[in-house]
Amino acid sequence: MRTHVDLPVSLSRESGAPLTAQLAGWLRRAMLDGTLAPGERLPSTRSLAAQLAVSRTVVTEAYQQLYAEGWLDGRHGSGTFVADMEVTRPPREETPYVPAPPPAPAEWIDLTPGRPWVRDYDRAAWKRAWRRAADLPPGDDPTPYGLPRLRELLADHLRRARGVAVGPENILVTRGTGNGLDLCALALLGAGTRAGVEDPGYHAARTIFEARGAEVVACPVDEDGVVVDGLPGDLRVLYTTPAHQYPLGGRLPIPRRERLLAWARSTGATIVEDDYDAEFRYDVAPLPALYGLDPSRVVLLGTLSKTLAPDVGVGWLVGAPELVVTIAGLRRSVGDRTSGPVQQAVVNLLEHGDLDRHLRRMRLEYARRRAAVVELLGPVCRLRGDTAGLHVVAELPAPVAADVVERARRRGVLLDSIDRHHHGRARVHGLVIGYGSASLADVRRGCRILADLICAGPGVRRVTSGAQNGIE
Repeated sequence: MRTHVDLPVSLSRESGAPLTAQLAGWLRRAMLDGTLAPGERLPSTRSLAAQLAVSRTVVTEAYQQLYAEGWLDGRHGSGTFVADMEVTRPPREETPYVPAPPPAPAEWIDLTPGRPWVRDYDRAAWKRAWRRAADLPPGDDPTPYGLPRLRELLADHLRRARGVAVGPENILVTRGTGNGLDLCALALLGAGTRAGVEDPGYHAARTIFEARGAEVVACPVDEDGVVVDGLPGDLRVLYTTPAHQYPLGGRLPIPRRERLLAWARSTGATIVEDDYDAEFRYDVAPLPALYGLDPSRVVLLGTLSKTLAPDVGVGWLVGAPELVVTIAGLRRSVGDRTSGPVQQAVVNLLEHGDLDRHLRRMRLEYARRRAAVVELLGPVCRLRGDTAGLHVVAELPAPVAADVVERARRRGVLLDSIDRHHHGRARVHGLVIGYGSASLADVRRGCRILADLICAGPGVRRVTSGAQNGIE
C-alpha cells in the first residue's frame, strides 16, 4: 500500500463548473489513467482544502460523491483510499494529452423536476424485500389485475394515506402512471374521441392520448388548477393533477372540485386523476382525492416512482369495479402486465411498514430542501406550488427564463422551463425547479447560483414584503 500522495490538482473559479464537480472529475480521471493507484491514500479533507485554498465542504462533498460511485474506500481510523476496482487503463506512455472534459452528467446539480431522492433508503429492508420475493417460484400466467395480496395492501395504504375508501376490487396494479394512463386511454378513447389535458401540463398525457387515436384538447389552468368554466362538453376523458398541478403547482380547491365533478356528471366524461406526489405536503392540510368525492366518474392513478424510486416500476389504477374488469380484459389482450417478483417485493415493503417509514423520513428530508429553495429564491422572484410536491415554479419574464436556463447550464446547474409544458403558445413563463433528486447541499448551492443569475437579468427586481411577484 502506498502512502498519502500530494495531488497536483488545481481548480478554476472562472470555470462554469462548480468547484466540487471539478475536483471530483479530476480525481476520477486520475484513477482511470493510473495517476492514483488502487490502495493509494488520499489527503485528508482538511489538508487538501488547505492545499487548494477552498472550503473543506468542497473536498468533503467531492469525496462523498466518489464514495457513492464506488471509486473510494473509507477505512475507519485510517483515512480515505482509492478503491480496488477492475478498470482497463491504456498504457501511460501511449495516452495522448486530452483537455479536461466538461462536467459529466453525474457531476451536475440537477434541479429538473420529476425525480425523487433515491440514495437514502433502508438497505436492510430493501434486501429483505427482494430476498423474500426471490423465494417464490416464477409464475406462468400473471394476472392482469396484479397480485391479490398487493391489491389488499394498496387498498389499506390508500385509505390511510389519501382517505379513499376502496377495496381490492377497485384496484389494478400497473407499471406506473404512464402505463395506467395508457390503459385508461385503451379502454375509454379511440378514433373520433376527444381528450382534455391541462395546459400547461404533463406532456406524456398528450402523447399517450394521441397514440390511442384521440384528439387532444388543451384545457387552461390558473394558479389553483384546471379552469372548469369553459371546459368543452364533448370530452370523453379529462386528465388532471388536482393535488399539485403539474407544473404550476396549484391545489384545486374544494368548490372547484365540486364544479368539476358536476361537469363530468352532466357531460358523461371520465376524469383521470393523477395523484403523482400527493404524499408530500408542507404547511397545508391534505385535500380529499377527487376519486373519493365521486368514484363513479373518476379514475385515480398513483405510483411509487416519486415515493420510492422510478426503477421499481409499480403503480395503481383505482376505479369502479366494472371499469377495472374491462381494463383488465383489454390489458390481457395486449399482453401487458406488471412483473410478479417486483410486486412481491412491494408486498414485503408494505407488510413490514418499510414503505411508511421511508415516506415519513423523506417528508422531513424534502421539507428541508423545500425550505432552502424558498429561503434563497423567495426574495428574488415569485414562487408557486411550494406547499406540496417535489418542485416549485419561479415566475420570470420569458427572455429572462430562457437566459437563466442557458447560463445556469454553463455553470453546471440543470433546469427546466415552463414553456416546454404548454400545448400551444406559452402563457406562463419561468422555471420549474425540482428539489427531489439533488442533495440538500446541491439544492442550496444551485439556488444561490440561480438567485445571482435572476438578479442579473433584465426586468427583474427583488421581492419586497409588499410586492406580489418578482416581475416588472
